[in-house]
Amino acid sequence: MPTSAKALDPVTIKRINTAHPSLRAELLEIYIDICQALSGRSMCRFSFVLRSFAEQTALYAQGRRGKKGEAIVTKAKAGYSYHNYGLAVDIVLIIDGKEASWNMITDFDKDGIADWMEVVAVFKKYGWEWGGSWTSFKDYPHFQKTKGYKVSQLLAMYNAGQVDSEGYLKFAA
Repeated sequence: MPTSAKALDPVTIKRINTAHPSLRAELLEIYIDICQALSGRSMCRFSFVLRSFAEQTALYAQGRRGKKGEAIVTKAKAGYSYHNYGLAVDIVLIIDGKEASWNMITDFDKDGIADWMEVVAVFKKYGWEWGGSWTSFKDYPHFQKTKGYKVSQLLAMYNAGQVDSEGYLKFAA
């Protein structure tokens, strides 16, 4: 059960450091709690945290370009995803150190609770919203902490230049 940054997945640690600065410490706590909840074959990796507007535009185009077999991967245009502001995380389970899994029902660590749902429980404990709880559509790998803002408000703040020297939105204290 890793409890120090040295024992944690360096890919996830790097991605945590792209989150909005106001969420980084909390995300590290969440990640450590997840690592302690999961044992055995599975680990959780944060696959997307901050996503640029250009990356969001490219993802939005997927499944809409007329390429055969290409699926739509996001409903959000650039500026309309909490990822664009470092306020969202997508996760994936890594099984046996190599296999990516989005399996929500398997209890890889044999503790009586599906590993995916153990991750969900940790995020919810910290007040994060899970895309699997949405009623309009489900986004099971997605978690977000909106700080009470709608994406349209965040985009207006961004367009008004309410950003710090690193390009992150400045939130009222």
